[in-house]
Amino acid sequence: MKKYLSLAFAALFAGSVWAQTPPTYSYDIGGKIEKMTLTDAGVLLVNGSDGLFGIRPGAASPHFSFAEYGKIKEEEMEFVPLSPYVILTQGGKSQIPGTIFANSKRTVIDVITGEKVFVTEENGWKQIAQLKIFLPENKLVVVGNREKSEGEILAVGIYDMATGKQEGFANLDPNAGKVRSAAAIPMSSGAPFLLNDRVFVPTTKGVVCANVKDGNILWENEVKNLTSMVADETGNDIYGFEQRSNGDTRIFKFGKDGQDLWEDERKIKGSITRFQILPGGLAVVSDVFKGGSSLVSQLSGPGESKIAFLNASNGEDLWEKAPKTKGYVQHFYVMEDGILFGLQEGGINKIKFDGTPLFKKPIDTGANIHTMATTPQGMIYITDTDANIINLSTGDAKWKKGIQYKKATAVSSAYDKANGRYLISTGEEIMAIDENTGDVSTFAKLKFEGKESPYEIGTRASGIFLASDQNMMMLDGGGKQSYHVFHKAPGQSTFAKVALGALTLASATVSAAAASQSTYSYRIGEYNSADARRANDNARAAESFANIASVSYGEMTKRFKATMATENARFILTDLSDGVGLVKVNKDTGKTEKEIVLKDKKPVYEVDDIEGYLYYLAGSGQINSYDLKN
Repeated sequence: MKKYLSLAFAALFAGSVWAQTPPTYSYDIGGKIEKMTLTDAGVLLVNGSDGLFGIRPGAASPHFSFAEYGKIKEEEMEFVPLSPYVILTQGGKSQIPGTIFANSKRTVIDVITGEKVFVTEENGWKQIAQLKIFLPENKLVVVGNREKSEGEILAVGIYDMATGKQEGFANLDPNAGKVRSAAAIPMSSGAPFLLNDRVFVPTTKGVVCANVKDGNILWENEVKNLTSMVADETGNDIYGFEQRSNGDTRIFKFGKDGQDLWEDERKIKGSITRFQILPGGLAVVSDVFKGGSSLVSQLSGPGESKIAFLNASNGEDLWEKAPKTKGYVQHFYVMEDGILFGLQEGGINKIKFDGTPLFKKPIDTGANIHTMATTPQGMIYITDTDANIINLSTGDAKWKKGIQYKKATAVSSAYDKANGRYLISTGEEIMAIDENTGDVSTFAKLKFEGKESPYEIGTRASGIFLASDQNMMMLDGGGKQSYHVFHKAPGQSTFAKVALGALTLASATVSAAAASQSTYSYRIGEYNSADARRANDNARAAESFANIASVSYGEMTKRFKATMATENARFILTDLSDGVGLVKVNKDTGKTEKEIVLKDKKPVYEVDDIEGYLYYLAGSGQINSYDLKN
């Protein structure tokens, strides 16, 4: 995960400091670098006026370069989460999501091998409407038009990402060659869907299903203009979604053989954000914007989420009266006895599957619910201004008024397993909650320098660790300060121009991938520390990688199983005696272990925490790499 740092001024530290620190490796990319991006695969991807380059951690030179593409802009690159793939689109994107202009060129690159897995013209495609990678199948599905020799008809192609070879191809226009109006010609309407040996392609005339291996059309139906599809666990029932121009959504249901399973589609107000197929029905959450016609006014204006529970057999409402939200759903969990949800604006409620409230009344909370997780005492919630533990069967609160605190710039929390307590940092103090009794006490008072508040808190063998951009602090088991380190930042003018991987990259991307690939699994978990959550996320990712037959995924498996090379240190940008640079500070002792002088008041860099390398943009076409482990 990338943490954007504010920059600042000044402080001299103990230890030797020299002129600009010699890099471990230096890469002369040439031209003007537009951006460098540390990918999930651990490869630094560099794009600019001279093309696209890939740099492996610890490598003396780039392992691939594609100069034939000319200048690569940031908006022309799409990174597939938790994969070694990047998709290049050159020639301009359409304003319609998922579609592109006819003159565009699409290329899929495996950044680990440095190979081009798919290139538009090399595979006979004239224009592409949809290009989607399916994992863990490791397949690429392309929908578009082939060359004139094939009649420029709408077609679908399936490619094996491990080899780049085409596995299947199908003509999606059964009336190709016949005289007809332009309106009668089918066009792609949304993302294709891969299910075992079948691919489903939504068009403006209906859904077409083709066999993946031989390309034969198995069936067509008349469900038009779908934008996306999902299937139940059996693969027998398909749900299709049509996103309407007015912001509303329609849901259709048909079988794997194409037959309609609902007499009429289900009309949903707003845009669907969560859709979960449950044994007793379909849980649907949609967001309705009320801020005006423009996207900006909609996002900033008032609105609310709507929650519905539908009969999977016919699409009808199972609830006579939907629960009121008066805000947007921020947390949504399916439990054995009902649906639990928390709102961005504040408030928690739980509804039985029959539509009746499970809690005596909705729980009032502060805004922005950071945490909802189970504990031995019940469910703990933490917001910007309050916290409490709730009985999930009744909704009764542990404390009548809850734990109240002044709204801080950052609220963070941790689980101290050794002492059986939850710790909540409000920026000014740390409160401790006994996990067995629920008793609350003040663990320590805080004062970070530079007008900062800790946004990270965790437990280590040496005590309780807290950190912000420029501060680090360690407290012992009784709340007494062991050390407090502050390195003043070199100025605020370059805020958000520096990316420091203070956390593992996987911690963010695992969630992103889960949202895109398994949008239908929302289970409340036990409260755990951030470090434990990141470790669990990495382990799950590595396990999923191991099931994909690919050399690149084999390397990603090793990366996500590895211990973070920089787990015992933190890097802070500050002003050293010879210029702006980074200090490597030991988390347990607070002592500076290393200084890297960059002599750049506005440095741009990336840190790979897993492999332990810093990449610094040393010039318009030069990148320096520093080994952070030594």
